[in-house]
Amino acid sequence: METIKPKSALNNRSKKLAKTFQKMISLRSATKLASNNGICMLNSNLKVKEDLFSDHQIKPNDTKGRSRAVMEALIARLFAGVTTIKAAYAQLQMAQHPYNNDSIQAADQAVVDELKAISELKRRFFKKELDLSPQVTIMLAEIQEQQSLMKTYEITIKRLEAEVEFKDSNITSLRQHLDECVSFNKSLEKKLNSSGSLSLFDNLTRSVLNPTHFVHFLHHALRSIRSFVKLMMSDMESAHWDLEAATKFIHPNAVFTKPSHRSFAFESFVCITMLEGFNHPNFSVEDDPLEKNHQSQNLYFDKFKKLKSLNPKQYLTHNPNSSFSKFLKSKYLQVVHAKMECSLFGNLNLRKAVNSGGYPDSSFFIAFAEMAKRVWTLHFLALSFDEDVTVFQVKKNTRFSEVYMECVSEEPVSSFGESSSSGSISNELRVAFTVVPGFKIGKTVIQSQVYLSLVGSPASS
Repeated sequence: METIKPKSALNNRSKKLAKTFQKMISLRSATKLASNNGICMLNSNLKVKEDLFSDHQIKPNDTKGRSRAVMEALIARLFAGVTTIKAAYAQLQMAQHPYNNDSIQAADQAVVDELKAISELKRRFFKKELDLSPQVTIMLAEIQEQQSLMKTYEITIKRLEAEVEFKDSNITSLRQHLDECVSFNKSLEKKLNSSGSLSLFDNLTRSVLNPTHFVHFLHHALRSIRSFVKLMMSDMESAHWDLEAATKFIHPNAVFTKPSHRSFAFESFVCITMLEGFNHPNFSVEDDPLEKNHQSQNLYFDKFKKLKSLNPKQYLTHNPNSSFSKFLKSKYLQVVHAKMECSLFGNLNLRKAVNSGGYPDSSFFIAFAEMAKRVWTLHFLALSFDEDVTVFQVKKNTRFSEVYMECVSEEPVSSFGESSSSGSISNELRVAFTVVPGFKIGKTVIQSQVYLSLVGSPASS
């Protein structure tokens, strides 16, 4: 059951509520708000009875208390005016870029109006004509300040949105430029790797064959190897491989001066694997008819000229049981381990296709087949020489020799020059690992490409 309240209590509550409504109605009729560009501005001539906002009046003889209240109201009004000017200035800046004449004029007018209001307050203050209602003035100053802050925030949001839009436009433009650069680089790479650079061999006869021709085609083969290594590393990164751990597995003790030099370790692995068996006819592929029949050098040279410009897919399609097909299968299984293929592609479909004599259409296998074709063709060119062509590999920690070696990176050489000048420690350039094996054609040496490291040893006296 609810307790019935006394009638006198209900009457008192009704009177208080009525008094509150009366105050609000009186405030609405008595106050005059000047609005400029959405900002509430306090009229300096405003006079409102103080009892509209407080039941506790300042006593008529309390001059000091009233003066203090008026000064507080005046300061609040000045601060609100400053905030209004700041908001108008922000609007003025925003209207400059892009140029908006209407917004500039509105902001300028807001500044002028506020300065006039502050000037009027100053005049009345010095002439002691300031007659403000402290409570009303403080409340309206707070409203004006909050409106000015809201306007400033809105302008800031618009400015940030404009910056975001501008940056999005820049990102789109840069992405388009990046795509164009990538496309251009791919076209250049395609031209470099194309057979068009082999025009030197079009009218070549075996009688004029010399080591320069071998070096030229060797570089042609190495471009395809580096292209395949680049693709393989890209697939590894996409599969979230730890490339540093992978390089440690290939060359455990190698120290790289730059992270980008890790690619030399992968290039080393692919080159050495692909050139393994180069000193033997047809890489010692089993059941190879060329190995059994001992074809003449002219036959090898004819095969070289025939294969150098052929598409490997077309050749394998028409010759599925050829020596090259066996070579391709053998080298693919050596270079691409089953666990590696499963990690990169999620299955062993490429391996199954290669084992069954197929030719997968994936970009990875196409790049590998092109590389294998060039190495196979290079081998035919080597067999065409009258002199013996042999491949050699430099052992780890071998002292660097410019006769037999070429450094793939110049950083260790420059560091060596700087360190040796100190005289306290004698640094020696040593081979960390072989990147590309070297070749010997008779007495001619084609330098091996090696990655060097500096080894400190006590200076000789």
